[in-house]
Amino acid sequence: MELKGQVVMITGGARGIGKAIAEAFAAKGADLVIADISLETADETAKELSQKGVRAKAAKLDVSKAAEVAGVFDETVKDFGRVDILVNNAGITRDGLLLRMKEEDWDLVLGINLKGVFLCTKEAVKVMVKQRYGRIINIASVVAFMGNPGQANYSASKAGIIGLTKTTAREYANRGITANAVAPGFISTAMTDALSENIRQEMLKSIPIGKFGSVDDVASAVAFFAAPENGYITGQVIHVNGGMYM
Repeated sequence: MELKGQVVMITGGARGIGKAIAEAFAAKGADLVIADISLETADETAKELSQKGVRAKAAKLDVSKAAEVAGVFDETVKDFGRVDILVNNAGITRDGLLLRMKEEDWDLVLGINLKGVFLCTKEAVKVMVKQRYGRIINIASVVAFMGNPGQANYSASKAGIIGLTKTTAREYANRGITANAVAPGFISTAMTDALSENIRQEMLKSIPIGKFGSVDDVASAVAFFAAPENGYITGQVIHVNGGMYM
């Protein structure tokens, strides 16, 4: 129970990669706030995690809304007394070729994926500076480094997360706060499972290891950055992509 007594907030934590991250932290004894746009799904996940012997609370959160972000952090501090670890996982896609991409789709993706990380990090730092301790882990993507046709908005948002992560790391290293990022490649989710076999095979050709990653692979990297003993690691990116980008 190496994280027993610590409080973890995970945005987009109700399903997929976010839920796997929550389960990894629950296994280490941490208390959890599952913040998600869907309160119903977040509540289901929180109830599942509570059965593992930890405190888990659901919170409805649109990470692009500053007032909602501030409110969730205030409630978390009121209920748990602290926030030790923030995982900025919430993200969306609205794909389309650059010339056809609607301005509203650009704004929506940047608002959730990048502005949301900014707003949540800002509120977390307020709490962590007082504690003189904190771990911030941001979920980026391999496309932040490679680009991807049809994902100008998503790639830009994830590349922005890398710059924000490094700046946060430099600004708050002397306050006991680390900031790092995990950049997943192709991960097996409901979305990839729904792809045709031809598309899946084409995607696999770009992965030297020859298989898609799992949500647990991403969760393991996040847990590494969150560990108290890894406090000398900050401003770094772990690539979880099977070798498709090196």
